[in-house]
Amino acid sequence: MKLKRTLGVCAFGVALRVLSPVQAQAVVTDEDLAQIRQSIKQLEAQHAEDKKHIKELEQRLKNSDSKALASQTPTSESPTVPPPPKSDFPTTTASTSYSPAVSAPAQSSAPASAGAFNPAIGVTMMGTYAHFSHNPDKAPVPGFALGNEANSLGTQGFSLGESEVSLSANIDQALYGQLILSYPREGGVNVEEGFIQTTSLPLGFTVKAGRFFSGIGYLNEQHQHAWDFLDAPLPYRAMLNNQLGDEGVQIRWTAPTETFLQFGMEGLRGDKFPATPTNDGLGAQSVFVKAGGDVNESNSWLASLAYYHADAQDRQTTNDTTIDTFTGSSDLGIAGLVWKWAPNGNPVQRNLKLQSEFFFRHENGTFDDLAYHGDQTGFYGQAVYQFMPRWSIGARYDQVSADDGPSDFTGMTLDNLDHTPRRYSGVLMYDTSEFGRFRIQYNYDDSAQANQGVMFNYTVSLGAHGAHQY
Repeated sequence: MKLKRTLGVCAFGVALRVLSPVQAQAVVTDEDLAQIRQSIKQLEAQHAEDKKHIKELEQRLKNSDSKALASQTPTSESPTVPPPPKSDFPTTTASTSYSPAVSAPAQSSAPASAGAFNPAIGVTMMGTYAHFSHNPDKAPVPGFALGNEANSLGTQGFSLGESEVSLSANIDQALYGQLILSYPREGGVNVEEGFIQTTSLPLGFTVKAGRFFSGIGYLNEQHQHAWDFLDAPLPYRAMLNNQLGDEGVQIRWTAPTETFLQFGMEGLRGDKFPATPTNDGLGAQSVFVKAGGDVNESNSWLASLAYYHADAQDRQTTNDTTIDTFTGSSDLGIAGLVWKWAPNGNPVQRNLKLQSEFFFRHENGTFDDLAYHGDQTGFYGQAVYQFMPRWSIGARYDQVSADDGPSDFTGMTLDNLDHTPRRYSGVLMYDTSEFGRFRIQYNYDDSAQANQGVMFNYTVSLGAHGAHQY
């Protein structure tokens, strides 16, 4: 109806323009009517063209809105995997980690599906068959009072070891959270790590709070399944009960320099060896610094220094049938260096990793009610060479030593027996993919008595699993 009224008004206007004042009073001729009809047809054609153009513009606007919404809303075909927090280590092309990096989805303010709030879930399983020439559960280290978990070299025969289930997610725009549950072969469930970590603090700061592996030591921050060798080096076993994890707060600051430079400090509860729980709940502290970078396209390095202080009150350790008690302070320093080589930065075909750490510890207090001031040292050095895709071979040497101590300790746990505990290890690895690894490892352990061990192991990862650190 509106269109007809519009055309009618237009036609009337044309007629007025076509007819002069004299003609308007005269009879309209056939020629005049033909001009009016022609003008009406032109107006109708122009109006139809305008309507078509408007519809095209409306459709383009609708399509643009749909594409923008689809790009911002997660779908079931593209599950949301939370990114790990900001890297604490330099990223280099010579890295030999075999776990894939987790890709981070684009941030969006658009409404997300319910699945976008589910954490990424990963599972790691390690199965081992081991044979030792002597009982692996009786493995003292002369001159050292070991933590309970370090008394054994491993499990004779078949064992699943510890399976891990990890859950991780970005909590919001400022926080990342991770929970790792471990299931020991003996049964039960342990919280191996459970922490929150900031992701957007300014000036290069990062804060972590909860339960986590301490930042001291290169190996200490890595989970066991990420180690090249199946067991911890002797210094870790003798001085840190294999690995130090505790509850507390960690602060890191990464300097805005071309060379990677990072400083960190930790305030820890002190529940774990070599510390013991204290009344104020702050029984251990640490500081560390890390530096590294690329030398060229093929070589990169990472160096570290760390200091750890712990207070112990009636710290008990078991040696055969006796229980030893220590009260005092434990101060530990660790220096480490890692060097990685890959031709032209491509580790797929060949790569080499050299790794070493040196430990020095001083303990001061009373041991079994006797005054004790003791110094202990240790180090390990290892090399792992991937000589062809998926195949790697490695060698490791590690040793520890303790001073003689007072004559009162003769025949006791802290008696070094004039012996330097040491071990020789070799490993051969085959990676089926980034998620599967098979290993055979040989140890000649001369800590107390010569004990030879052969271990066959598989390590697999299921589900989401972030890239390991440098």
